[in-house]
Amino acid sequence: MTELQRILHVDDDADIRTIVELSLCSIGGLTVQSCSSGKEAIASALAFQPDLFLLDMMMPGMTGEETWTELRRLPGLEQVPVIFMTAKVQNDVSVMLKQLGALDVIAKPFDPVGLPTLLHAAWHRAAAE
Repeated sequence: MTELQRILHVDDDADIRTIVELSLCSIGGLTVQSCSSGKEAIASALAFQPDLFLLDMMMPGMTGEETWTELRRLPGLEQVPVIFMTAKVQNDVSVMLKQLGALDVIAKPFDPVGLPTLLHAAWHRAAAE
């Protein structure tokens, strides 16, 4: 696995998108493409070529899981890992998402200062496997 640099973040909440982008860019030194919906993410993912998908679970139109399914169908993005964010962290959902291949599930509200560290830790755990 290469070094984590490019994150495609999808969340329908504009405030969350702003906080995540500030956190990951300013604190984490990462490049972030923010999208407000799964449909927007699918339209922009190929041009952006992310290293990681960071997806909200509960969104109107397409859930995070549905968005991930569609993103993995795009040529060259089949193996891009995902981390989900959700306000409703339930152990069974978290376990199911990890069994499907998610690197991690992050609970909202989250600590913006610690978010880059969480992403890097999940990324490095996956690389070590």
